[in-house]
Amino acid sequence: MIETDGRRLRGERSRGSVMRVAMDTASLEGIECLSLGALATATSMSKSGVVSLFGTKEQLQLATIESAAAVFAKSVVYPALKVAGGRARLDALLENWIVYSESRVFAGGCFFAATSLAVASKPGPVRDSVAAHIELWNDSLARVINRAIEKGEFTSSIETDQLVFEIRALLDAANTDSLLFRSSAPYARARVALARLLG
Repeated sequence: MIETDGRRLRGERSRGSVMRVAMDTASLEGIECLSLGALATATSMSKSGVVSLFGTKEQLQLATIESAAAVFAKSVVYPALKVAGGRARLDALLENWIVYSESRVFAGGCFFAATSLAVASKPGPVRDSVAAHIELWNDSLARVINRAIEKGEFTSSIETDQLVFEIRALLDAANTDSLLFRSSAPYARARVALARLLG
């Protein structure tokens, strides 16, 4: 029993350390570039060792997306839940997202901004998983905006889906420009633009 638990613990540690490399690799090079062989090389493991942890390339990609979603939630969503619902929580979510991207929680900035571009035109489970997690983020923003409307913090004439789209466009642009120009200035611009957008 103890030996089995020890093996399981070692397996979980190996999986965790490999997954960290997988998430960073996918954020830098795209989820399609993530393969069992490349990951084995990057982590100094045998390919068979990586296969025993994840199975197929697709299973590796799906596991990487799920792990990245958990990191995103821990970095962006959960801290905002400590703030009262409505405008204050929306502000917290957006600031948390900017800090998450700017501090390079993932080496390539926002994991989902990076992977969505790579899989958008490629049907299949990997694309569906990325899309589902982005939709969850959209829904989180929409719920908080609707709560702010209910509290009278935003006018009832606001079209929630349109506002969510505009917020995400600003955040994604800041992430992309920061990487492209190796600058933190886009995040400052995003903060100014969000303040104008939200009033």
